[in-house]
Amino acid sequence: MRFVTAGILAIMVGACSTVPVDRNGWIQPVDAIRAANDDPSYGVRGEFVLTVRSIASDPQESFLDSERDYRDQRNLAIEMPTTLLPALERRLGVPFANLKNRRLVVMGVARRVRIDFVSDGRRSGKYYYQTHVRVDSPTQIRLLH
Repeated sequence: MRFVTAGILAIMVGACSTVPVDRNGWIQPVDAIRAANDDPSYGVRGEFVLTVRSIASDPQESFLDSERDYRDQRNLAIEMPTTLLPALERRLGVPFANLKNRRLVVMGVARRVRIDFVSDGRRSGKYYYQTHVRVDSPTQIRLLH
């Protein structure tokens, strides 16, 4: 009985976790977004490849985006604490601002994130979704040459 249950579970997990990967085993932004939307509670774990099209930073968070407009539904946003930037720059050998138009591989979990519109410091009730990969260590990001 235990072997039958384990076998059924393995089949179910395998059927639910198919995310297209390229020949290097990397997940493209469009596939990461689709998979994160399919499983909004857990997202999808993997290595994501993207070309950085825009960069944003504030005192708390910094972002590397796969699209020029971060609100674009096709955007995969790499989110990290701004305090991580000096260590990331040392690891990659490139200033954060110079990552635009560079190709990266990012290891992590792509998750759907609700973004609320705020008016006068209060949520307006309107919102949209973005797909983020949270980075907490510079070792999660590799530069492709």
